[in-house]
Amino acid sequence: MNIGLFTDTYFPQVSGVATSIKTLKEALEAQGHQVYIFTSTDPKVSKNKFESHIYRFSSVPYAGFKDRRLAFRGLIQAVEIAKSLQLDIIHTQTEFSLGLLGKFVARQLKIPVLHTYHTMYEDYTHYVARGFLIGPKGVGTLMKAYMSGMVGVIAPSQLVQETLLRYGVKAPIRIIPTGVSLPNTGVAHQNLRQKYGFSSEEPIILSLGRLAFEKNVALTISVFSELLQTWPEARLVIAGDGPARKSLEEQVSELALEKQVIFAGMVNHDDIINYYQMSNVFVSSSDTETQGLTFIEAMAANRPFVAIHSPYLDNLVDHEAIGTLVSDYDELLAGIEKYLRRPVSELDTIVRATKMKDVDATTFAHRVLDFYETVLADYHDTDVPDDENPTPDEVGYMKRILRNPFRRN
Repeated sequence: MNIGLFTDTYFPQVSGVATSIKTLKEALEAQGHQVYIFTSTDPKVSKNKFESHIYRFSSVPYAGFKDRRLAFRGLIQAVEIAKSLQLDIIHTQTEFSLGLLGKFVARQLKIPVLHTYHTMYEDYTHYVARGFLIGPKGVGTLMKAYMSGMVGVIAPSQLVQETLLRYGVKAPIRIIPTGVSLPNTGVAHQNLRQKYGFSSEEPIILSLGRLAFEKNVALTISVFSELLQTWPEARLVIAGDGPARKSLEEQVSELALEKQVIFAGMVNHDDIINYYQMSNVFVSSSDTETQGLTFIEAMAANRPFVAIHSPYLDNLVDHEAIGTLVSDYDELLAGIEKYLRRPVSELDTIVRATKMKDVDATTFAHRVLDFYETVLADYHDTDVPDDENPTPDEVGYMKRILRNPFRRN
């Protein structure tokens, strides 16, 4: 099968979406399929650099949402490339310029297009647009319009599916948890305890992910400051970067924890396993997780986690070897202490390995392929409309998205 993945964000940009797309691409290719990435240019990638199966379109940073880039040309070029590749299906991964481009190409080639809804934008509107905010209803209206005409939508969790249904999305929705692929899973290739000067006995708590305000890392720091009263030798490693970093560093300074809290900065994807295996427990105080790649990565590295209850995690965690879910400050503190006291057992390793089989990259690819085959069969059994023009909903969406998706009318 020839598959086109259209996305505004891809490596070397670092994000859960980029990681998910790369995982899917490699897992599909491992099963013999041809996968082509249609994405935006990136300042870190030379214009003259050849990237096999990757096509980049001229872009600029998206005003108000710097994690995305907006492609501003390449409409006809994309159609011609897709024709030459004889794409069978298009799978969009973001709702901005490349997502719209993917819908346009699919319409021109008369092939099916489906979408994965990665980002819960309701959790971002409070700060991305610098005050030009829209409420949940506005986000829902935009997303419903974008997914108009899709033959299917992938939701990484039940929470996402319920959200899309609330928005009024009519396309068939299938829940497919995002898989994870770690190099040399279970074997760290760098001794980070040695790098950071930690002894083998020091308890290490890890927070890893984008440092955004909605990730609520400030709560982890507060809990850690109290943990030090009973575990004075403990250390907190915060791996990642983002808009909240300065605020978090100020919080650490105010608590006089500069020696106990280490900001590791952005971590290369291939080095992630080293951070998990350096730690005793992975902690997340975010209450906005919809797919949680970091939790799967922790399991793959044979480490437990403590996190806030969510529909996704409630379904994932069925044994304390995997993790402990909490609802408040005191429970978060107790959960961390539990794993600092609890030695890793052979049963823990078996439980995590068994759970991993359900969320690994191969299983992920099989589930996505099954959805592709279902929508392709339905698409070819249905009369495809000759109208190549966008629907009124799509026209309204395109006008809004090209102006600014978070701007009030």
